[in-house]
Amino acid sequence: GDLVCIFPEGKITATGDINPFKGGVQQIIRRTPVPVVPMALRGLWGSFFSRKGGVAMSRPFRRGILSRLELVVGEPVAPEAASAEGLQQMVLALRGDWK
Repeated sequence: GDLVCIFPEGKITATGDINPFKGGVQQIIRRTPVPVVPMALRGLWGSFFSRKGGVAMSRPFRRGILSRLELVVGEPVAPEAASAEGLQQMVLALRGDWK
């Protein structure tokens, strides 16, 4: 009944583009076969939490006091159908045009 959230890229992007997903999701699913819910964050690039223009979390008001962030949630994927490559494509589609 617990929910675990991971960032399968393994690091914060330096360019705003999604880095290749690592295989950790598949390792977790092998141990505990559970559905995977793909999610995408929109609006982070240029915010306090991004590396746009320098180090992440270095300038709190980079885009002003408030930043509009959005979490887009996809449909659950059965454990046997979840792969790093497939999930990355789903997240890219959920994120859409982010620029």
